Amino acid sequence: MSIVSASRNNLIARELKRVDGRTPRARTKLAKHQKMAANPFRFLRGAAQMFYGDLKSGRIVLPESLTDKRLITAIMGDCHLVNFGLLTEDGSHGDDVIFCPNDFDDACFGLASWDLARFCTSLFLACDYADGLTNDDYDSDEMNDLSGLEAASQKDAKKAADAFLKSYRKTLEKIVSDPDHRRSAVLKFSKGHILEAAREKALKRAAGGKKFETKSALGKAVELTDGTLRFRDLPERYKRLDAATMSEIRRVFRPYVDDSILDIVLRVGAGTGSVNMDRFYLLVGPDEVDGPEDLPLCHIVEIKQQREAAPIHHFPDISPNNRLNPAHLSVDCQRVMQRRPDLVLDEVVWRDDHWLVRSRHHARVGLDPEDICLATKNPGKALKQYARSCGSALALAHARGDIRSTRFEETMIRALDRDAEGLVAAAEGYADQTMCDCLALQKMVMPPLLS
Repeated sequence: MSIVSASRNNLIARELKRVDGRTPRARTKLAKHQKMAANPFRFLRGAAQMFYGDLKSGRIVLPESLTDKRLITAIMGDCHLVNFGLLTEDGSHGDDVIFCPNDFDDACFGLASWDLARFCTSLFLACDYADGLTNDDYDSDEMNDLSGLEAASQKDAKKAADAFLKSYRKTLEKIVSDPDHRRSAVLKFSKGHILEAAREKALKRAAGGKKFETKSALGKAVELTDGTLRFRDLPERYKRLDAATMSEIRRVFRPYVDDSILDIVLRVGAGTGSVNMDRFYLLVGPDEVDGPEDLPLCHIVEIKQQREAAPIHHFPDISPNNRLNPAHLSVDCQRVMQRRPDLVLDEVVWRDDHWLVRSRHHARVGLDPEDICLATKNPGKALKQYARSCGSALALAHARGDIRSTRFEETMIRALDRDAEGLVAAAEGYADQTMCDCLALQKMVMPPLLS
């Protein structure tokens, strides 16, 4: 692992300040930067702008075939293995639980290969993280007892990246043969698949499921006391608002939701890349909730402050569609990439900022790197299974960017046949760079030693 130069240190500091409004060298540290410094996987998640700056500068070089303009489509922008998951279609009111991309904050129109390269990079970094957990180099917020667990290796990450691209390509082939395949989704998993138990968990949390009242996103967030439904008192997650702010939010956002706004809180500490962006939760439902039987009539709507998608600063001319305001662009890309988008999905200009309005899925279930890259036996097998499912889900999302022809699919198939190996090599090299960058950030946020 190479030493980070002074110019690279300065670049990291400038890029973080440009997006987050404060340099990591500042006396008062941002929680986001400290969170990113914990390990390289988190650094990748929190510094998407670095990835695109390095693409622009040539520090990351993708094979030329994968930069063909015919491969421009709606992309996730911040594609990595944690930004996929199981959820109910149509937002919180849907019935079908599917596996798909679940984060569109950095969505825009760009090269599909950007998503592919970023996902493959995340595989190498997730395995580094898992190995670091077993060796006590990193700490986990999700898992306390690691006894008896093995970590997936860098060799496993390479195999998973190959499987991811093969699954992506295979799905594109199906679409070329039958364009209506774009309307399909990743719905079921074979016995023993890493996502089988997660799907069962999601089904139980969906409206009508056995654990809807206690384990759904709604059930865990709210309580019914004396006939009043409200958010629970959880200071580490929700901050209560003053009456004036509550009234203003009700007035501004009521036209965008499908029922009355029963309660409002500020969500704190969520996310990695967006941890310093404001987000509010609205509890939406009928004016009278008589008991638990009325809970399926309610749901949570998130109002999230949006900023420019990570790729756009460094690639401002990649697509004229990216000139839409940040929230509008997120809405458009999500509507394109999802098979059946959320019923509540809109954008609002408020307090001179752009805000995304969207449903919080009752049954949203995701996996952490600890779930994917650690196992009592053969962790590489589970990682490979997960990567295949992500490849298929991402191919479907990318292919919906243009439903008029199969030009995108045919061009990408040829490019992957020629340069899939080069793409994985570029991702592996960038994983090494990210490890160096994370060490540099650790030194910036580390408190000075007492003399």
